[in-house]
Amino acid sequence: MNRTTLSFLAGVVALGAVTGFAEMKAPAASGTGTARTAAQLPVERTSLLCPAPSTSDLADTSYTSFTPVTTGTDDSGKAELQSVTEESGDGTADKKKPAKPVLEPKAPGTPATGDSSGADSPALLGTAEGKYAPGWTVQETTEVAAGNGRGLQGVNCTAPDTEFWFPGASTADGRTDYVHLTNPDDSAAVVDIELYGKDGDLKSTVGEGITVEPHASEPILLSTLTDDQETDLTVHVTVRSGRVGASVQALDAKLGGDWLAASTDPAGSLVMPGIPKDATSVRLIAFTPGDSDADLKVRLSSPTGTITPAGHETVHVKAGVTTAVDLGDVTRGEPGSLVLTPTDQSVPIVAALKVVRGKGSKQETAFIPATGAVGTRATSADNSAKGSTLSLVAPTRTATVKVTASAGSGGGTPVSKTYTIKAGTAEDVELPVPGGLKGTYALTVEPQSGGPVYAARTLSATEEGVPGFTIQTLPDDRGTVSVPDTDEDLSVLQK
Repeated sequence: MNRTTLSFLAGVVALGAVTGFAEMKAPAASGTGTARTAAQLPVERTSLLCPAPSTSDLADTSYTSFTPVTTGTDDSGKAELQSVTEESGDGTADKKKPAKPVLEPKAPGTPATGDSSGADSPALLGTAEGKYAPGWTVQETTEVAAGNGRGLQGVNCTAPDTEFWFPGASTADGRTDYVHLTNPDDSAAVVDIELYGKDGDLKSTVGEGITVEPHASEPILLSTLTDDQETDLTVHVTVRSGRVGASVQALDAKLGGDWLAASTDPAGSLVMPGIPKDATSVRLIAFTPGDSDADLKVRLSSPTGTITPAGHETVHVKAGVTTAVDLGDVTRGEPGSLVLTPTDQSVPIVAALKVVRGKGSKQETAFIPATGAVGTRATSADNSAKGSTLSLVAPTRTATVKVTASAGSGGGTPVSKTYTIKAGTAEDVELPVPGGLKGTYALTVEPQSGGPVYAARTLSATEEGVPGFTIQTLPDDRGTVSVPDTDEDLSVLQK
């Protein structure tokens, strides 16, 4: 075999090694003797990791699983969501003992729900195969009635990976932030955690070489990694060996709390969709991991067009330093999405928004990390007839988007609606609701034409006057993968 053939095979092997549980079959050989364009095939196995939801005895957590209907799959497969480890009678982890699933996902097109309560709810590992795998999504939503981090907390369970960026964490007085690391594999993972504040790298050896045992989850309190009290931190998680799922739980004694999901990979331009129209405070946290400073244009996409926030036309992000900018009530009564673009030279950055709603003692916090475009399709679980908001933004070109509401977890009829989002605008669209809805339902977002679309979903639940809310961005659900269409006879590659 020559170098070309080896490179192709190595690429396929590398994809399986990195994504691990996003597996696919190669297309059938045609025997024509020529290579073809890549084919989009549904993935055949998916893994998701859900962090332990809360340490509060007043916490109630629900899990919602959904797989969208995907063409090209067969009728076989299975899916389950269960504790990462199952305890034996003597309190030790017994990985051979079958764990009782938290929920058993239903057939594609119908959500399934499960719940837990209290401070002992474990981290969860989910696996889906066959028809259940493409686009499989699990939402973890927790209501905390009182105390540190009270309010509504939500996170999309994530696939294991080897690197994560979290701008927006904190070790300030009143904040209690944890990095949750979950290992789905049969061998230990070794993880490094780096912290970057307003003056750069917070030198510490405590975050180096953290071992996460097989089938285990470790919550790492950030304040144990440094003595510095930093209002704004960027957390960088890298995995020396193995893979982990990683999320940051940010709890505030006065402002509630939420999960901070990882920012998309460092890029020169970033989009943070879904700022609520009644946001009372928006704070931008940005970081560039390279050696060059970044100068960025700050723009807000609104329903009427693109706006430059007064006094915040640009932001300078010094290399290796976490930069934070208070944008105040930047939306001024209209929903919006923040767009960062380079003023000149493109320098890769990561970023997130800290969003506050409410006033005085009735404030609540959520986070919006920079996210990738919807791509082929994005999926959102755990929506209800009231309290769910879908935000769409088309930062560069007008786009047409199809949104489908699934059947409900307890019954209902799917329904779809198509929207046109004008170039440079962001909208909170009126959601389609399944006919005869019972329970919760899922949304799939599918661009039909035009430019790239970015999306976020907000869940709201006001309790005793406190506007509890949580925001999840909706990048591509990775339901399909591009695979080169080749012949069974690879001799053409050997010439």
